[in-house]
Amino acid sequence: MAGPDTSFVHLHVHTDFSLLDGCSRIDVLCARAKELGQPAIAITDHGNLFGVVDFMLEAKKHSIKPIIG
Repeated sequence: MAGPDTSFVHLHVHTDFSLLDGCSRIDVLCARAKELGQPAIAITDHGNLFGVVDFMLEAKKHSIKPIIG
C-alpha cells in the first residue's frame, strides 16, 4: 500500500453544522485530513456558515489550508 496522497483535497464536505445533511465533527475532520497528508480541506455546509470560525481555527492548528464553499 502506498503512502498518503498529498495531492488529494476533499472539496465537498458537510460538517455537523449542515443540518440534516452532514455529521462530520470539525476537529475529527481536520485531524483525519492531517493524518492522511492532505494539504487542504473544504467545508460546504448547506444553509449556514456557523462552523466557519471553528473550521478555520482547527485547520490552522493542523497546518491545513481551509477552503470555505
